[in-house]
Amino acid sequence: MHFCQRDSSELIPTRKKSTSRLSNQFLNSLMRSSSVSTHIGVGPGGDFQANNNLFDNLITGDETWVHLNTPETKRDSMTWKHPSSPVTKKFKVQRSAAKVMATVFWDAKGVILLDILPQDQCINAARCCSTLDRLKEAIRRKRPGLLRRGVVLQHDNATPHSANLTQQRLQRYGWKILPHPAHSPDLAPSDFHLFGPLKRHLGGMAFETEDDLISELRNWFDNLDVDFFRVGINSLLSRWQKCIDVHGDYVEK
Repeated sequence: MHFCQRDSSELIPTRKKSTSRLSNQFLNSLMRSSSVSTHIGVGPGGDFQANNNLFDNLITGDETWVHLNTPETKRDSMTWKHPSSPVTKKFKVQRSAAKVMATVFWDAKGVILLDILPQDQCINAARCCSTLDRLKEAIRRKRPGLLRRGVVLQHDNATPHSANLTQQRLQRYGWKILPHPAHSPDLAPSDFHLFGPLKRHLGGMAFETEDDLISELRNWFDNLDVDFFRVGINSLLSRWQKCIDVHGDYVEK
């Protein structure tokens, strides 16, 4: 996947059922995963039964475009008015062409690494490995003991992530990969929990420089309550269950 020429809306695939998401295949992949099988079981009714430390070692990550000028959504720009109030004219604001690719890795406690892609680079296997190196160092500083206990990484199946070079780096680190069906933003915490609120926060803001935008990103992540991250990670279990219940179709909430 070549992210350099694509916008954030294009990173989310068309919402159609994929055979890789069929419930029995997804369930089997989860139960075969050593990072999951020791913490989870399936009850007589087909419901997941998990212990409390299922996601203790889980780190999730994904990429998104952020623009220096992000217009408000129609919903966010709505105002309450009396029926007799005059009609307010609104000028259409376009997103700026200037943008940066942000890669965010986070867990149930908060953001561990915010990595910004330089303008002259694209996300490929070599860049992924470089980001993983920075992630490992960030884990060492911010999550003492996690590297020793063993990292469980959840990310999508984009080509740079699944490339041999990237997989070799992950094997060298001894990190386990959480199963993730292809074309499934509804099962990726960054897509269904983190990036939406981030884009709404940036709505209506305009930044003079990339540094100003990056500073705002860091401030927003730092000011989020830890419960926000905990809820996003823990909701994976219920979303897996819903995916199974609807026979692999997409989970809206």
